[in-house]
Amino acid sequence: MLVIRLNRIGKKHQPSYRLVVSERRSKLGGPPVEDLGYYNPFTKTTGFVQERIRYWLGVGAKPTATVHNIFVKQGIVGGPKVKISMRKKAQTETQPADQKLAVEAGIPAEPAAQ
Repeated sequence: MLVIRLNRIGKKHQPSYRLVVSERRSKLGGPPVEDLGYYNPFTKTTGFVQERIRYWLGVGAKPTATVHNIFVKQGIVGGPKVKISMRKKAQTETQPADQKLAVEAGIPAEPAAQ
């Protein structure tokens, strides 16, 4: 299955992206099927080949959520934007595991050695 995604290029802390068509299962560093343009998130500049984007969408390539939202903003695709949810980091444990087990079992915790 083909997917339209952003492929990161650029230096550290200065990301720039190429808009490419690639296989969904291929790694991000793999060779893309076709290069469709670029996107710079700092300057918000874009350069897309709209005819080729419409062709690949017509063939059945699915854009990622971020790419879909960029297309909606540019007017290439109609419809509402897709909500992108970010993963939350897991909370770190504040107590050691043996103290947690003791508290759950109802055993009073031993005072910490000083």
